[in-house]
Amino acid sequence: MSIKLINRNTDYAVQALCYMARREHKHKPHVTSVSELVEELKVPRAFIRKIMQILNNESVLLSKRGWGGGFRLAREPKKISLLEVVKVFQGPIKLSECVLQKEACPNKNNCFLRRRLGTIEQFINIQLKPITIEGMINGNSNVL
Repeated sequence: MSIKLINRNTDYAVQALCYMARREHKHKPHVTSVSELVEELKVPRAFIRKIMQILNNESVLLSKRGWGGGFRLAREPKKISLLEVVKVFQGPIKLSECVLQKEACPNKNNCFLRRRLGTIEQFINIQLKPITIEGMINGNSNVL
């Protein structure tokens, strides 16, 4: 069994955001339709539509209704981080939950594994935060 840091919805969202950022760079402003994303990214319509609605609800995208409608980025690509997208679709990065989720673990404050995993989670957050949509489309992750 493998652990996946990026799930399918996050992957599709990043693909869509990168595509939209490239299009907006060439054709300012550019509204991207779900049909365009389905055709260009080869992503199932049901998935991409749901993803776009979630990104709109989270203020990553703006929507335009009606004829010629679709979505556009709510912010510049350099202001949308990979960490933000991960959190939208997956929540905060957690490598492990205590076995007794409903009850507090009596060893919670002294658990070596919990402290180490917390350190790793912080490291992952620090590494993902500076990676932006702009950095991804330019081949520059902006990581120090």
